[in-house]
Amino acid sequence: MTHLQNPGVIIVTGAMASGKSTIAQRLAEKFERAVHLRGDTFRRMIVRGREELLPDASEEALAQLELRYRLSASAAAAYAAAGFQVVLQDIIIGPHMQNMGNFLKGVPVYIVVLTPNPEALHQREALRDKNGYGIWSPEELDRRLREETPRIGLWLDTSDLTIEQTVDVIWERIWSEGKIEGE
Repeated sequence: MTHLQNPGVIIVTGAMASGKSTIAQRLAEKFERAVHLRGDTFRRMIVRGREELLPDASEEALAQLELRYRLSASAAAAYAAAGFQVVLQDIIIGPHMQNMGNFLKGVPVYIVVLTPNPEALHQREALRDKNGYGIWSPEELDRRLREETPRIGLWLDTSDLTIEQTVDVIWERIWSEGKIEGE
């Protein structure tokens, strides 16, 4: 079931190991027609010439990040126009968060920012099959998220919440607290 008359885009963001993939999938499963769109897919599609995003990112790395966000927004808008609720998952930090709303003009946009504390990020990272942290530390990514990202949408500390509890809280609060000016 859906709370929405018009399909839109729910952006789920947070640091690596914050639970974005799992939460986005479970949230998408709550709708009758939904898409779980993974923004990082667009980064991985670059076969040659990809520049990884480092703390002191090059202009090319930032241009590729911007392209990734534009492609994600374009795909999300197309799915929404076709009648699908979209749950877009990616790491979107700093002024890029506001840009996503701008890229999705005319589409209802809701934002969920998962903010487990760095200790929880370390614990979750240790349990994952993949290693998301390399040059970045959970503390640095968490700091950038909290200090450089506009406080828009629903910010949720999930340090002590299970996946099910997190999805339930999002489902209850997203419609009133998560909406941003995207329409």
